[in-house]
Amino acid sequence: MSNKGTHGLDVHMEGAVLVLTIDRFARRNSMDQALVDALRESLWDADRNSEVRAVILKGRSGGFSAGSDLAFISSLTLEEMGRFEQACGDVGRLIGFISKPVVAAVSGFAIGGGFALAACCDIVVAGQKSRWSLPEVPLGWLTPWGLKPLIERVGNVQTRKLCYCLEELSGVDAQKIGLVDYVVDDNDVEAFALSTAQKLAALPAPAVSATKRFFSGQILKDAEAIDFEANRLFLENCREPAAQQTFERKRKGVAK
Repeated sequence: MSNKGTHGLDVHMEGAVLVLTIDRFARRNSMDQALVDALRESLWDADRNSEVRAVILKGRSGGFSAGSDLAFISSLTLEEMGRFEQACGDVGRLIGFISKPVVAAVSGFAIGGGFALAACCDIVVAGQKSRWSLPEVPLGWLTPWGLKPLIERVGNVQTRKLCYCLEELSGVDAQKIGLVDYVVDDNDVEAFALSTAQKLAALPAPAVSATKRFFSGQILKDAEAIDFEANRLFLENCREPAAQQTFERKRKGVAK
């Protein structure tokens, strides 16, 4: 299985491990509709393919993902924007519900939706100096999806603090609060993630699938309803002046 399309996702196999690489370097590996659609399709393909025993999700060129592409969403109507963020949430929950374990390899940065996407994965490997933040509230809106897996990792109170974005976390900081499972030297992230995925791939597949199904049922309980409410509040926020000013800056090409 190998695919290098124009949708911003590189897909290839390393033995029994499917490697999904977000490849939108010019946009800081941020997400647009084409990328989200490609991620969803690739995850479903992995779930159906018996040759795939584990999955790695990573970003190209020193960064995991900067979340939603603000230049892209700024061009949408509010209704379209809500549907796009809802689709992102669908991908986050899909990571939890497919039968194959997914390992996030976070180098450089995981910001906004990239932060949420990593938190949805079964195992998170990060570089010591990787940078983590949820900048949505400073931009003018609530984080619109992925909050339930984050709450399961770090708790309600810590998640609320992260959403306020009072400070940026390093990989070491993120491990201390339970967001990251393994912290390694920044140059070793991908190798360690591959080694971890290979260990998972070598385990009996039915037992791995059963374990994932059991815990995902607990971790993602009510996740769809939580995403729906977060998305509704996000759209309410997007009608307010602070958010509208953010979108206007992106339309004019001014850095956020």
